[in-house]
Amino acid sequence: METAANCSLRVHRPLLDPKFEGYKLSLEPLACYQVALDAPVAEVKLRDDQYTLDHMRAFGMYNYLHLDSWYQDNVYYVDQLGRVMNLSVTLETAFKKAREVFRLPADLTACDNRLCASIHFTSSTWVTLSDGTGRLYLIRTGKRGNDSCEKWEILFSGEFETPFIIVHSMAKEGDQGYEICKQRVLQGKSVPHYAALEPSGDGLMVISYKPYTLAQDSQSKYDESDKEKAEENKKEPLYYWQQTEDDLTVTFHLCENFTKDDIQVHFSPNRLSVSLKDPLHPVLEGSLFSLIDHESSTWLIKENSLEISLIKMEEGCLWPELIIGDSQGELIIDPTQSAAIAEHLMHLTSDEMNPDPNKENPPCNAQELEECDIFLEDSTSLCRFDGNTLNVTHVVNLGSNQYLFSTVVDPKEMPCFCLRHDVDALLWQPRPDQQDKWEHISTFNALGYVQASKQDKKFMACAPNHSYSALCECVRRVFIYRQPAPLSTVLYNRKEGRQVGQVAKQLVATLETHDPVLGFQATNERLFVLTTKVLFIIKVSTEN
Repeated sequence: METAANCSLRVHRPLLDPKFEGYKLSLEPLACYQVALDAPVAEVKLRDDQYTLDHMRAFGMYNYLHLDSWYQDNVYYVDQLGRVMNLSVTLETAFKKAREVFRLPADLTACDNRLCASIHFTSSTWVTLSDGTGRLYLIRTGKRGNDSCEKWEILFSGEFETPFIIVHSMAKEGDQGYEICKQRVLQGKSVPHYAALEPSGDGLMVISYKPYTLAQDSQSKYDESDKEKAEENKKEPLYYWQQTEDDLTVTFHLCENFTKDDIQVHFSPNRLSVSLKDPLHPVLEGSLFSLIDHESSTWLIKENSLEISLIKMEEGCLWPELIIGDSQGELIIDPTQSAAIAEHLMHLTSDEMNPDPNKENPPCNAQELEECDIFLEDSTSLCRFDGNTLNVTHVVNLGSNQYLFSTVVDPKEMPCFCLRHDVDALLWQPRPDQQDKWEHISTFNALGYVQASKQDKKFMACAPNHSYSALCECVRRVFIYRQPAPLSTVLYNRKEGRQVGQVAKQLVATLETHDPVLGFQATNERLFVLTTKVLFIIKVSTEN
């Protein structure tokens, strides 16, 4: 079996804004409309035996509202009567009642061990649907959208042993057969954050905390205790590294009796190579995250360790990794440095439209701020599986690049996924046909830090055209973060003594309900928020 290629995500630096000043709270009103539902949403509550964090992620945080990415003015949900209901936006301020487009043949309440009914819009005329009891439906819808009278027709239905939720589906051009010709199962010990099929059907991409592998038969299953022992016996990092705003220190532990003749270290402005003993095979070699002053960088042997000092060309920039794509080292962060970083980031959100830059900072608890930056999922990985063998072909160790949400920018392409990179949130579009399998297409400034401070957040989304990002809490409140836009009036930053040409606005909408939010979807023009009995539509004006 071929070894999977270790890859890295290449950040497109022109899409980053290191001088981003934060979001300014805007009090401009947001038009909000609501449509009462004929019957409540078919919510499936957690059972007493579903109490783990993975149960909460898989079922408790399920998004019951489905956006038709082919016709973005259409959203769908399943109600307690087993009806697939559609709401189509025809006019800016006129919203009709939700209408039934399909009724599930089976009685949902008859199954005790059921999951949420799930829908995926496979193409402009096809839909896959799971009723949550273990039955799959392949449906021909005809042309949807434009308030057309849809008649959904079942072309295939199949029964599976256990209930399931549809995450993604794909239709190849010219598919005619309506039978299950192959069923493959990947197993893992955590709920996948993201899973999507490539348009060609040649691969599958998964983001998960723990790895997924092809399910084996009972005779060839590996011994779980052996795997746990292997994880316990993991070797220590090859090197440790620390950094300040000016330099980096890389430390290798050495055996006794090492001399300078046994070591070769080569610096260049953007590369580092470290070799130990003959035949001088590189122990560490690769492209540095950023440029260094290689002429001023040094190394020395200190007791039983090799200590390398690298001088940064760009002062004040903290590196998320030493060597691009390398996972052999471990970053050591000084606690005082963590507190200073957290305090420095307080300016990213504001409760005032134009805060006084000379005002004293409010008292804060640095320990509480640090909690926003703790990542429990430090081993999360992005894997590509071959569509035929289901062997892993590419792996990206995401480390502290926390998964935030996924969204569809182009329904003909795979869904994008959004990851936290330092304080920002970066949107990545999978490109399975290209050498770099993932392309950085947009940046939501400071969103990584902002979302971490929202303890009650439930869903996150963004506009397909990247014009804004949004998150909603479990009850009532929705936060909208617009991309920076030119100002109609001139603002002056007294602290830096310069005019401010553009500003990024934060808007807050409070819904007239105390019911929990069950669904959340974003289009370029509006946000849809679903509760048990009401669908809210928030008009997000693109004019700043």
